[in-house]
Amino acid sequence: MSTATLTKPVSDRQQPPRPAAVADEGRIGLRANLRHIGALARRNMLQIKQDPESLIDVLLMPIIFTLLFTFVFGGAMAGKGNLDQYVSYLVPGLMAMMGMSVSMSVGSGINEDFQKGVMDRFRTMPIARSSVLVAKIVVEIGRMLLAFSILLVVGLILGLTVTTSVLHVLAAVGLSLLFGASLMWIFILIGLTVKTAQAVQGIAMLVLMPLQFGSSIFADPETMPGWLQSFTGYNPLSNLADAARGLFRGGPVAHDVWMVLAWSAVITLVTAPLAIAKFRKKS
Repeated sequence: MSTATLTKPVSDRQQPPRPAAVADEGRIGLRANLRHIGALARRNMLQIKQDPESLIDVLLMPIIFTLLFTFVFGGAMAGKGNLDQYVSYLVPGLMAMMGMSVSMSVGSGINEDFQKGVMDRFRTMPIARSSVLVAKIVVEIGRMLLAFSILLVVGLILGLTVTTSVLHVLAAVGLSLLFGASLMWIFILIGLTVKTAQAVQGIAMLVLMPLQFGSSIFADPETMPGWLQSFTGYNPLSNLADAARGLFRGGPVAHDVWMVLAWSAVITLVTAPLAIAKFRKKS
């Protein structure tokens, strides 16, 4: 047999099979999309069950921050014998801070999943791309709700006074969850953009620190310099903190509630499509 018959041209050789095309997200119905989100959320919750240490931040952060700021700043802000007043001011504001801090962990988690190759497996499955990210947000909302529950319990022990109803408190919690969920899209986008989880945390802290301390969370803006008061007035965390205080203690809340809703809608509408597009294209 001649050498020519043994060696086939490159064009005639059998090519390796290509991976099957993944179903287009636009063809996946709402019911299937919800089913995918539920399955992925369950997978994420099972990971937490296998690694309970991942809940340490939401279990301890509300306790540590409430005790720290109450006993460090409470005496200066409300007087040594009036810590109850500062607790009633602080705890609704801390809901805004907790929501933002918990949201930060989503970006780190997404980045680590890409480093481990988990997201590459998901992208080969016939599921909606958005369902992977939404499932992450659903689980983080559950963690955020746990942090809020512990925060309220600690606040009540320290003297938190609620002069409205349970429905008003639930409304404050729901508003904080909504705003926190919108922030998660920002951190998901950051997690998909930078190379390491450490970089996600570094960028997040640069965002968190000015927004948290340049707000009405810890202190009345009237005690701040004029230029900082202007920044505080446009800070969405101040709107959320003031709205939560109004819902806890009574008073006008319409403006702050509408501002939080508007901020949540704008952030989600701008960053969610960008995050989903980045997730599809990320290599």
